[in-house]
Amino acid sequence: MNNNIYTYDWDDEINNEDGGFVLLPEGDYEFTVEKFERGTFDGSDKLPACKKAIVTFKIHGESDSVSIIENFPLCSVLEWKLSSLFLSVGMKKHGEPLRMDWKGLVGRKGRCHVYVDNYKKKDGSDGQSNKIKKLYAYDEDVQTIQPQTSYQQPTQYSAPQAGGWQAGKF
Repeated sequence: MNNNIYTYDWDDEINNEDGGFVLLPEGDYEFTVEKFERGTFDGSDKLPACKKAIVTFKIHGESDSVSIIENFPLCSVLEWKLSSLFLSVGMKKHGEPLRMDWKGLVGRKGRCHVYVDNYKKKDGSDGQSNKIKKLYAYDEDVQTIQPQTSYQQPTQYSAPQAGGWQAGKF
């Protein structure tokens, strides 16, 4: 269960009037992997029952951020989807095998294409939500919608070259 959810007592004070739902327009956005959970997929006509990864992405919009949850069944039919996830955050290199490091995903950044999904709610009314259509590989040249708070790609650590270190230089 989400640790940010709590219950009220009958006489507690309440304040929040905004439901917090934000719908981003379709486009290319930067993301941060917010959370990873283990789950199981019950199976379907196309896929057998298997383990699945439940990944929460924080999508950085121009003025708002939204969280999108995507499921990644651990099945050979969807190996391409697993590869695209790890390629998007730079953990997998093109043409090389990868042992999946799920805990290592949290905090990683990448880029994706988000679309607006139209669906029918259980009560029959129309609903909309954001979904991820494509995860871009770390080396794809994609112009994303920039958040107002500038997002910086993390710098890669490189070991100092022999003889390059000088005392007091940072």
